[in-house]
Amino acid sequence: MHILITGGTGFLGSNLIKRHQDDQFTVLARDIERAKKSLGEQHHYVTSITDIPLETRFDVIINLSGEPIADKKWSEERKKALQQSRWQITRDLVDWIKATKYKPGCFLSGSAIGFYGTSDTATFTENDIPETEDFSSHLCRVWEDIAMRVSDITRVVLLRTGIVLSPDGGVLKKMLLPFKLGFGGKLGSGEQWMSWIHINDYCHALEWLISNKNCRGPYNLTAPNPVKNSEFSTLLARSIRRPAIFSVPAFLLNMALGEAATLVLDGQKVMPQKLGDNNFTFSFVNFSEAINDLLLT
Repeated sequence: MHILITGGTGFLGSNLIKRHQDDQFTVLARDIERAKKSLGEQHHYVTSITDIPLETRFDVIINLSGEPIADKKWSEERKKALQQSRWQITRDLVDWIKATKYKPGCFLSGSAIGFYGTSDTATFTENDIPETEDFSSHLCRVWEDIAMRVSDITRVVLLRTGIVLSPDGGVLKKMLLPFKLGFGGKLGSGEQWMSWIHINDYCHALEWLISNKNCRGPYNLTAPNPVKNSEFSTLLARSIRRPAIFSVPAFLLNMALGEAATLVLDGQKVMPQKLGDNNFTFSFVNFSEAINDLLLT
């Protein structure tokens, strides 16, 4: 396949590319030399979608671009940067798809389970919409709406992604050091839900969504058994044979992250209903199996 990918040097994109060495990738990257060092010389690199001729044929376009959402406080300037890094590249891709001579067979566009807002009690599937709209849900809704503007000319799949587990990136990598030092524990009350997916199942799901031509619209990329933060912390500590006796009070996280603290203090119980209804097979359905595979092998 010939695949155009944005966000290829990021945690998710780089994992996907490395698993598909037999496919041809065109990588949209701001720093081509840095991208080549990360991904290799064998791919084609461009700095702008306008550098790609409209006669180019792509089997698939995968849009994973976006600034990290939980690294800094959400000042108004930061919020604009988070929006711009997701919305503008998606607009550019949509405009290119509209203009191109050969339409891609599939457009996989990033989103997140933040679409649903937060709840300690509700269970969310792809059929649900947020009752109230916070920053994360607004960010994801607009992001998805932009991508769906080409749903009449190509198959659009919205990737509502949960916490992707890998020791090489994402939430797990950030949590490992304090846990290894013996300072691990729950965040806030520990009662917030964490909807996770193993990196292998994430990549497999994208491959499956590309192959199954009946799949379109939003898909929750989460394992079928979310866990609460307290269980997540206990099982993570156990897998590396460390205690989980500490906790981080909510007020400290609020001081450090401001509004962005909602990402770690308020959870979502999200179920992959559409993957299940379409007979997708997860390799890792239980958090303990997933974490042991990632950290003990």
